[in-house]
Amino acid sequence: MQDPWFKPLVWMDYRVAVLFTVIMPLILLIWAFAQKSEAIQRLLIIYWRVASLLAITVYLMIDAIPIGFVSGLIARILIPISLWFWADINEEINDLPQRELKLALTSWRWGITVYSLLGAVLEIPFLSCSVSSKQAVLENPFCRVWLDAPWGYKQIFHAKTGEAFLGFLGIVGLIIYVASLSYFVIFRLGKQGRSAIEQ
Repeated sequence: MQDPWFKPLVWMDYRVAVLFTVIMPLILLIWAFAQKSEAIQRLLIIYWRVASLLAITVYLMIDAIPIGFVSGLIARILIPISLWFWADINEEINDLPQRELKLALTSWRWGITVYSLLGAVLEIPFLSCSVSSKQAVLENPFCRVWLDAPWGYKQIFHAKTGEAFLGFLGIVGLIIYVASLSYFVIFRLGKQGRSAIEQ
């Protein structure tokens, strides 16, 4: 099976994702707690809730479950929304003094927004993989290339665990995520509006 020409780009995307979606926000969250910056803490906690869909996607991809291609795309769309949607948090952050933490947060917010939206556009062609069978995903190099990094993750963190069980965890996580997001959109969004604090 010949690897597609864009395989190095897919690996680069996963590496950039680890930097932008895991390492940098974790550093910012620890920094925000150290600086006692409540607005930044609230924003980053919201971010981690939304970005958990990326972790769910990795577990779906480990078992080559086609819906993982959809969840990955949706995560890239929801992350920028979660970072800019909240009017009260945006105002509080704008009012913060010009210090290193505020500059780092602002730089990261713009960086991950551009990365996520560009990645979402580039992922659109791979939605065809989401309507394929699991076997077709495994056999088609066009789709299979997205599975290599999740399989590498499995070898590091879940070497003795079967793909089917990890995929099952991904499905359970996706069901909980969709239920939580639906509850928020249907019941809480109308009351809260763009305020991060529940009315």
